[in-house]
Amino acid sequence: MRTGLTARPFPTGRTPGDGSAKTRSQWGSLVVLGILLVMVIIGPHIKGYDYVSMNIAEKNQGVSSKYWFGTDNLGRDLFSRVWVGARASLIIAIVATAIKLIIGTVYGALMAHFGGWVDEVLMRIIEVINSIPSLLLTILIMMILGNNLFALLVALSVTAWCNTARQVRGMIKQLRETEYVYAAEVLGAKPLRIILKHYVPNMLGILILDTATAIPMFIFTEAGLSFLGIGIKAPSISLGVLISMGQQNMDFYPSQLLFPCLVLCIIVMAFNLLGDGTCAMPWIRDFASNKWEITI
Repeated sequence: MRTGLTARPFPTGRTPGDGSAKTRSQWGSLVVLGILLVMVIIGPHIKGYDYVSMNIAEKNQGVSSKYWFGTDNLGRDLFSRVWVGARASLIIAIVATAIKLIIGTVYGALMAHFGGWVDEVLMRIIEVINSIPSLLLTILIMMILGNNLFALLVALSVTAWCNTARQVRGMIKQLRETEYVYAAEVLGAKPLRIILKHYVPNMLGILILDTATAIPMFIFTEAGLSFLGIGIKAPSISLGVLISMGQQNMDFYPSQLLFPCLVLCIIVMAFNLLGDGTCAMPWIRDFASNKWEITI
């Protein structure tokens, strides 16, 4: 049944382009991320070198016009491998963030909407999960499922969604008492429709901020796990794997460690600046502060 009720934000007279320093940093980070996105797509093919096949005659080459980032200890072009690794790390982070948001939003919405014993049981589950050290849980999952992409995604997402669920629960508990949600229930709207049509639009600010902070967190976590040998391992390529390999030769060939670390830092910093600038955008603040009116 269509309720005819929708929620939209109050007009504030402000635009997302306010000339604040945070907004400028946001657009700057968007430009950097756009360049990085292009490079992870075309970067491995710019020089035309095979980033998998070994060439022992060219091993441990320094930075030159032929090899822009040098070569590794097996003679593979490091420029191509860095962008392949950055692509893998970004994909892992984006997929893990999507899993975190979907599970956390649905779980938190169910807790807040139904309340009562459902809320109590689901909250106890979250508390049990949070009581287990995340690193220990990650190691156990990787030991059971193996060092592969699926296991890494499970390990990254298994506890990350809990924070999203708590935030969503808190927001929906406030929205639960609003008139338009009560009217939708009276008119016979199903819980799924109420969640998608009335709750989710009011939570976009929180979800956008959560996304902007989760992606760099997952990128850094993946790199750390792979560096420690817990995550993805060679011959698979990620920034963490490249940093781990470069660390073994850093005394004699520092460029093998420098460039993967540099790309990792740029990606994480760009996403962090994007999230910081997003917090300052007026329309995001309106979402987060729940400035909504009801139309019929």
